[in-house]
Amino acid sequence: MPSTRSLALLSLLVSVSLVLSKPAEAQSAAPPSLTELYKDTAGALIGAALTDDEGWEKLTYLTTVIGNRLSGSPQLEQAIQWAGQSMRREGFDKVVLQPVKVPHWVRGKESAQVVVPHPRALPMLGLGNSVGTPPEGITAPIVVVKSFDELKALDDKAVQGKIVVYAVPWEGYGKTVQYRGRGASEAARKGAVAALVRSATGNSLATPHTGAMRYAQDAPKIPAAAITPEDADWMRRMAEAGRPVTVKLTMEAKMLPDADSHNVIAEIAGSEFPDEVVVMGGHFDSWDVGQGAHDDGASCIAAWQALALIKKLGLHPKRTLRVVLWTNEENGLRGGRAYRKALGDMVKNHVAAIEMDGGCERPVGFGASLGAGRGGSEEGSTTPSPAAERMLSRLRQIGALLEGIGAGSITSGGGGADIGPLMREGVPGLALRTVMEHYFDWHHTDADTLDKVDPLNLRRATAMLAVMGFVLADMPGRLGDQ
Repeated sequence: MPSTRSLALLSLLVSVSLVLSKPAEAQSAAPPSLTELYKDTAGALIGAALTDDEGWEKLTYLTTVIGNRLSGSPQLEQAIQWAGQSMRREGFDKVVLQPVKVPHWVRGKESAQVVVPHPRALPMLGLGNSVGTPPEGITAPIVVVKSFDELKALDDKAVQGKIVVYAVPWEGYGKTVQYRGRGASEAARKGAVAALVRSATGNSLATPHTGAMRYAQDAPKIPAAAITPEDADWMRRMAEAGRPVTVKLTMEAKMLPDADSHNVIAEIAGSEFPDEVVVMGGHFDSWDVGQGAHDDGASCIAAWQALALIKKLGLHPKRTLRVVLWTNEENGLRGGRAYRKALGDMVKNHVAAIEMDGGCERPVGFGASLGAGRGGSEEGSTTPSPAAERMLSRLRQIGALLEGIGAGSITSGGGGADIGPLMREGVPGLALRTVMEHYFDWHHTDADTLDKVDPLNLRRATAMLAVMGFVLADMPGRLGDQ
């Protein structure tokens, strides 16, 4: 009797012989993968990106000559005009400055000081959209809380007329940033006259982080500012020791009437399906501190330069490949909303949207999500649905083209603030992912400067956007097709 091993070998030989005996057309029936189809094109794009100097020159000009770019500021409009003029010189098929009305918040002069127990200056940054203090400032005792629940549990009399300090633990950006967003209104409901919020970072060298806050309709508007984690912890320890602290806060912050701004749009028209669009980009505005290098200047330059390299190599995708430098992401999201509104019913022709808005550290790949209503995951589950898995499978074939630069990872979950309006209309969304080791050390601070960007990482990001954008715009079928 033949052994089990002999039977297994015989079965394998029979299987191989059956495959080899099939007609040639049957053997080659499976279509080539996207990895096979675009291997040479991806190699050319990666090579061009890794040897490119123009992207770094653009980022240097943007951050060094123009600097930070808050919505409504002359610097943002200078950057927009410079980008539009430069793109026209580069000869893209279409360059458009799309009008957008944006909020115009002005910081003005600001300061904070400890008055009691010992006078000293407090490093601080007013939170974006905050109201100012009276000209003489606000001087008041502080009350320290470590959570909204702790604030809620206090008697209103313990808070009235005081400055609430949120000395909250760092639990990652998503959890900690909520105190920046709605901390002022929660404090105002209890009778506080101002709010000081621990900066949303896990690592600080006495550096405050600004960012947008928002006022609830049913609460008074009180001034709000960010303080450093070091000072928030000091205030917490003083409170635990029963030691009173009094602070003086002075802010000239105010909101002016909406200002004129623009989204910057450039594209290479599709050779076969020009009405179908793959869009990629970042936001061109930044906070009014630092240089907006990581947030989000490098991302904008990477997307812009990716399109420039595709054009230089004479590549013509079947679908239109478009770059948008969105305005007003930081304190209003007006640019992303205006872009979607201008599309009207034509939003259905957007094949995919790619956003880079997580800094320009070493990139590792992309996160991706199906748009709303396309079966991204089963209700109540974080597991990708069959439809999402099919999309991820196709994207992983593109990701394989980026493995040589260590950026081939494709994971579930992607999107971004500016492409959110598109995704809510069913457009698949992708986000470029990085190691995120130091991004929140610099985020929204005076330290977000060009020296924090590694030129090689900018080139890697440019290569990723060039390859992903081109393949999505050129591949057989649309990304979200079943």
